[in-house]
Amino acid sequence: MKHWKLAGSTAMVTILAGTGAFADVTPEEVWQNWQDMSASYGQTVTAESAERDGDTLTATNVAISYDKDGVKVAGSIAELNFTDNGDGTVEVTMSETYPITVTTPAAEGVEGATPTDVKITLTQPDMVITASGSADALSYEFEAPTMTAKLESINGVDAAVIDITAEVALTKMSGSYLVEGSDEAKKVTSDFAAESAKLTVVGADKEKQSDINLTASIADIAGNSNGNFLGAAAMTDLAAALKAGFAVSGGFSHGATTFDLSVTDAGKPTKVSGNSAGGDVSFAMDSTHFQYGVGGKALDLTIASADLPFPEVKLGYQEAAFNMLMPVGKTDEPADFALLTKLVGFSVSDEVWGMIDPTNALPHDPATLIIDTKGKAKLTSEIFNEAEMAALGETPPGELHALDITEVKASVAGAELTGAGAFTFDNTDLATFGGMPAPTGKLDLKLVGGNGLLAKLVTMGMLTQDDASGFQMMASMFANTAPDKDEMTSSIEFKDKGLYANGQKLQ
Repeated sequence: MKHWKLAGSTAMVTILAGTGAFADVTPEEVWQNWQDMSASYGQTVTAESAERDGDTLTATNVAISYDKDGVKVAGSIAELNFTDNGDGTVEVTMSETYPITVTTPAAEGVEGATPTDVKITLTQPDMVITASGSADALSYEFEAPTMTAKLESINGVDAAVIDITAEVALTKMSGSYLVEGSDEAKKVTSDFAAESAKLTVVGADKEKQSDINLTASIADIAGNSNGNFLGAAAMTDLAAALKAGFAVSGGFSHGATTFDLSVTDAGKPTKVSGNSAGGDVSFAMDSTHFQYGVGGKALDLTIASADLPFPEVKLGYQEAAFNMLMPVGKTDEPADFALLTKLVGFSVSDEVWGMIDPTNALPHDPATLIIDTKGKAKLTSEIFNEAEMAALGETPPGELHALDITEVKASVAGAELTGAGAFTFDNTDLATFGGMPAPTGKLDLKLVGGNGLLAKLVTMGMLTQDDASGFQMMASMFANTAPDKDEMTSSIEFKDKGLYANGQKLQ
């Protein structure tokens, strides 16, 4: 047995959150708090026995269970020792290795289907967690050289036909955790870091002549979170919970990543391998807004498959990002929203280009697409209130008040379109533009290399000369061309209840 200064597990953080040693508390109080906190998450903790011997309370055969929507999670810890350190803190030791079983219900509508049990073993040797604080403000820090989660078995499938093993291992973990609050409502702040993670999956389905072999390595993992939690009962209605103060935010990042995936399906092999320089995820939600963002850098991917018309495909990008911010509750004043889509330096191998450009007529430079917008909107309904949203029918849940197009950029095959603009909207006028609030503002656009691209597409036979001439004639009506340059500019403007292009009224 290894001992911890607080019973805990990064892999079972929701079960163990807030259950550890408090300042100026007894072992019995810590053990009771563990049970109470687990109950607030909808979990049940019981022990075969809990007896005091000197300064240590020992709980044996501790069972942790959770059951919701037919999915059951059960874990067991052979022994927990709560030891009074004599300085107002309690040290908790626990078994180094313990099992977890996840049971999912039988698939509906499938004859002969049975529930599936997934058995996992968690191992965390030499983890040390140091707790401090008080009963209503528990803080602790932890370090662990390794943590391993291993898939032991899957019951409910034919083991003679399907055989699979999986394992994820983290190294050099560290972090901190703070739980504040004396009842079910808790404020939780945490951070976590690991030097690396390694994932391995090996499986085979003999009946379908299929198999999978996956290895992945991720460096420099880090995460953080902040949240106000109200207890399991309060979270059954998300809209009500948000109004009552539920809120959560956080982020996750990782460094260099490499992976290799080999799959055989019906005897046909596919291999995918790649690497990236890193990535990140961010999220936030409270009664006023929801935010989600994800990004990645320097991805290189190679795909080889028997279904491809050539040996392999290579693709990649320099940077990719997505971010969304939106209000979720009724607001007295317009609230912020944003939407970003970004793909910079996207490239594919010449084999792919050869399918659409066999004569190499087009530049094969990496492509870029950026759409970056933000604005103001006022909601008249609660986004997470299902009854309110259903009652709306075709009616929008709010009003658009402002839209800033910070950047538009699209470049491919030697042509590049850029633009930026800003608009405000009159929500008292829904008639002028067919149900859309009347806008006021301007969008400036610039196209470089458009004529050259058209000429190349005509040469390749992808466009007729008449098609290209028609596009150029239309563009000349709404855009200004620069002398002796393959460059066009245009200003799309809404003013005085009308639509204008380069000063020419369209509506």
